Amino acid sequence: MKRGIPYLIFLALVGMFSCEPTNPFENQPTYDVDGNLAIDSAKIVAYLDTARIDSLYRIHDPSGLVVIVQEEGEGTRPTSGNVIYADYIGSLMEDGSVFDTNLEQVARDNDIFVEGRQYGVFNFVLGSGTVITGWDIGFRRVRPQTKGIMIIPSPYAYRNQESNDRIPPNSVLLFEFDFRGID
Repeated sequence: MKRGIPYLIFLALVGMFSCEPTNPFENQPTYDVDGNLAIDSAKIVAYLDTARIDSLYRIHDPSGLVVIVQEEGEGTRPTSGNVIYADYIGSLMEDGSVFDTNLEQVARDNDIFVEGRQYGVFNFVLGSGTVITGWDIGFRRVRPQTKGIMIIPSPYAYRNQESNDRIPPNSVLLFEFDFRGID
């Protein structure tokens, strides 16, 4: 029996070191944030060169996100932990198709109305991770009562996600917003 112990230890060691990791996510390609930002930035510049959007001014955030301010708000800009109240219409920059809104009539007009959904002023906690990153970036840059448009590059939206058939992977998004207030 004592002679078999070294043999068992040897087999255990061989078994431990010959196993391959079984993490299914290790073989997935890494999302290229910088590459997609570069592509999206070029698309946004081209869009802004041709788009006819009235504005008071534009905020070009270092992240690549652009906020087009159409009506200036008042008060202090929100910080992490503030509850943001807003109305919005989300569309694709590429073709203008509306994919989401909190406004019932807009949803009906664009054939995206969902029976049973509660339409009304949308709210979220800034910095809580409950909305796309682009909203956390954009709403920090404007005051309550501001109306405008956020242009959000794909790395700060839904990246290469394929779970929503209305939003193709790596889409640049436009959000018309009416920043109603904060708590």
